[in-house]
Amino acid sequence: MINFAAYPTLSEEQWQQKINSLADISYSPEELQQVYRNILSMVDLTTLEGSDTTPKVSALCKKAYEIEDAGLHIPKVAAVCVYPTFVRQCKRELQGKEIHVASVAGAFPSGQSPLFVKLEEIKYAVDEGADEIDMVISRGTFLEGDYQVVFYEIASIKKACGASHLKVILETGELITPENIRKASEIAINAGGDFIKTSTGKIQPAATEHAAVIMCETIKEYFEKTGKHIGFKPAGGIADAATAVRYYNIVSSVLGKEWLNKNLFRFGASRLVDNLINVIK
Repeated sequence: MINFAAYPTLSEEQWQQKINSLADISYSPEELQQVYRNILSMVDLTTLEGSDTTPKVSALCKKAYEIEDAGLHIPKVAAVCVYPTFVRQCKRELQGKEIHVASVAGAFPSGQSPLFVKLEEIKYAVDEGADEIDMVISRGTFLEGDYQVVFYEIASIKKACGASHLKVILETGELITPENIRKASEIAINAGGDFIKTSTGKIQPAATEHAAVIMCETIKEYFEKTGKHIGFKPAGGIADAATAVRYYNIVSSVLGKEWLNKNLFRFGASRLVDNLINVIK
């Protein structure tokens, strides 16, 4: 069983001071333009709606690579993220584009299914060609204190992923307290998650700077103990460049520039790409 580290109690004012000390970084106009480009290269361009259609997903795939502009040094995104039924289509349409296909799976977004059902969906998405799996933890089980069950589920799903990378969504808006976010982060990392991710984007609050700081600090402590890099993905409600820059700065301040690449840092977003393109000159 994991021995959970205590998390310090901070007032709301202390929290905001801490966050601002990490997120408020001054850039020259030229530096800021490069930050925008870096963020764009880390985006998981996402559509996760019940109304998703083949044409809509096709348009998403085209957008993922057609935004690339060598003259303006605008990169393509890191991945597209879709439901399992669209994975094969995305793999076909993105062939040779060097853009990964990520799939939510494992009873997304509720996590409220038996493990064998989750594993079948994971295996289906992997068999369809998913490079990455975004799963969500069973928050109800976690909130009941059954941490070993949550650990076992993540570890089982990681095994089912095979060579595909696993991003573990904590749904921090439902975990509520810093202590819970810390515990869930530690469970996800120790169970084999390659990334930890804030949110599904389906509940409010979704991504928050509070959660980002806690999750990044947990990743840092794990790295200092083991030398293993764990990725971080904020997702849900990050729609404009200024907000994305603050998350970029938190990662840079807590984890260092080593994490500022698509292998260790992603943004889950649908609207952010257009906003970034509009501010890149």
